[in-house]
Amino acid sequence: MSPVTQISKEFTFEAAHRLPHVPAGHKCARLHGHSFRVEVVLRGPVDDTLGWIVDFAAIKDAWAPLHDLLDHHYLNEVDGLDNPTSENLARFIAERIEVPHLYAITVRETCTSSCTVLLQP
Repeated sequence: MSPVTQISKEFTFEAAHRLPHVPAGHKCARLHGHSFRVEVVLRGPVDDTLGWIVDFAAIKDAWAPLHDLLDHHYLNEVDGLDNPTSENLARFIAERIEVPHLYAITVRETCTSSCTVLLQP
């Protein structure tokens, strides 16, 4: 049996948002911002010649367009993020990042709150 290896790379971006569908009076209905942390997780076989699953530089390059789209923006105005919860943001990123062997995306909006979307069984 061939072993499966997992790698990850973390990125950050700053953005503001509000959650439009929360109950009246909920603090997240107000405009606020976060220092978001995104973890991109890949899982797969290690290439015998190269010695890696994917070059970390390739993951960074795949993240760059999303960073440009999200960093220092009002997320509610980003097409496809009218309700930018952590769950929707993680799914949004997972659907748009182009990297092989993608296994999971984790979005951390605070030090203690995160969401992970798993993409492979």
